[in-house]
Amino acid sequence: MLVEHLPSDSSFARAVHGEQADWTVTDHLLAAVVDHLAVANWMFATVHRDEDTEPAEYPEAVPRPSGAKTEAMETPRDVRGEGAATPAEIVAFLSAP
Repeated sequence: MLVEHLPSDSSFARAVHGEQADWTVTDHLLAAVVDHLAVANWMFATVHRDEDTEPAEYPEAVPRPSGAKTEAMETPRDVRGEGAATPAEIVAFLSAP
């Protein structure tokens, strides 16, 4: 009964859960917010850069305790498949009356 109600930063919790015991739900949520904001800023900078400028480097995720997932920060991949419109086709479509 006593072990069940120990604080999350107790020595027992650290022994059982490792470094994840140091992170609260709030800490995980704040790290997710920082990661998503970094990706949003990267997307904005990528879209609004000059064609001659080097593309911005994709942001790295906030380091989490080992075993925690950071799926939101996967490196972007080309999602255009077979039959996808080219940029010129998209401009022509959007420019049509």
